[in-house]
Amino acid sequence: MDEPPAADRAGTAPADRTAGYAIEEELRAAGAVRIAGLDEVGRGAWAGPVVVCVAVTDLSPPPELPGRGGRSVRLTDSKLLTRASREAFAEVLPGWLNCHGIGESSPQEIDELGMTEALRLAAERALAALPYRPDAIILDGKHDFLRGPWTARCEVQADRRSVSVAAASVLAKVYRDRLMAALGEEHPEYGFADNAGYPSPVHRRALAEHGPTPHHRLSWSYLDALPRWRHLRKHRGAGPDQLALL
Repeated sequence: MDEPPAADRAGTAPADRTAGYAIEEELRAAGAVRIAGLDEVGRGAWAGPVVVCVAVTDLSPPPELPGRGGRSVRLTDSKLLTRASREAFAEVLPGWLNCHGIGESSPQEIDELGMTEALRLAAERALAALPYRPDAIILDGKHDFLRGPWTARCEVQADRRSVSVAAASVLAKVYRDRLMAALGEEHPEYGFADNAGYPSPVHRRALAEHGPTPHHRLSWSYLDALPRWRHLRKHRGAGPDQLALL
């Protein structure tokens, strides 16, 4: 899953998808000094937590990786990078960023609260890990799930346009992928190391045979298609955030 386009498998992201600082510069011109990029991963998975990362840069040029043919691999949306490039960026970004924080919400919290509230909780945990409060936060997408006292700027495809959000997207994905791989050692039949808890043939077969693990989200509709296990489905009322994900 998350297989990047052919251009990215060759080792570089398309030039028009390389993240820049245009959004950050607009916010700085409006008076913001500490600007954070925020991204999440795991929203639509069947198993595992939803993870949020918040990253703050000093607006200096981001690190680049050596690519094939003398070309550089530049920072962009984690989905446009190979796994090897994501892992390599995840090693250098923490030392380059001013600071970053990671938070997560468990499958149980997702079931109890719904995805929007679970995302907000994970984001609050990530923001609480920062040494200071950002003046502005760039969110990827149209929906401000933070609300409250935070000054948020929603931007579609911010993970491809903003260095801060791109950095957050890489760190969030690598963190969650590693976490899911560790859970896969406990439950190897589900293939978590490869599918990260998202639907896949291996995952579907394991669910049909063995049912959900303690790491599965029991309010998700996949259980309706599993006659042996549908009695485990938790119904909390399908709000708009749930309907958009199933």
